[in-house]
Amino acid sequence: MLSSGSPFPRLSLSTTTGEEPVLPSAAPGSYAVILVHRGSWCRQCVGPLRSFASRSDTLVAENITTVASPADSRSTARKTVEELDIPLAAGCEACVPQVAEALECYTDPEMRFFHSTDLVLDPKGHILRAVYSPGAVGRLGPHRRDGFVNSRRSSTARPTS
Repeated sequence: MLSSGSPFPRLSLSTTTGEEPVLPSAAPGSYAVILVHRGSWCRQCVGPLRSFASRSDTLVAENITTVASPADSRSTARKTVEELDIPLAAGCEACVPQVAEALECYTDPEMRFFHSTDLVLDPKGHILRAVYSPGAVGRLGPHRRDGFVNSRRSSTARPTS
């Protein structure tokens, strides 16, 4: 598993809009939250996506880029984005073996989908927090993420003696 302080690996992500941003450079100068999840068929994954979508204005105002990445097909991921009205960067068609190796995340035994992996990156692309789960549960909600980022900002802004 990737540890706090380590650089996030360079990772290309296909999105529902056809773009292919490369993380972490796709979020220059901002904090980033990377949500790697099973897909639209997993209700435990859809719930956090709804939460992040409902807080997207707050996350954007706090300069926190949020990216969701399932192994869903482009059409399935696009349908999920439309149904949930997700304003976040939504990935699709992630190559499970490749992403799992890069992020050291859990997958199903056949490597068809990911288990929950959530990462918070600092503006330089280093991992601040990594949450790995061997199943569908084990996430932090968006209110925890923006609170964590804000506490990091305030601790780095404090003068040292």
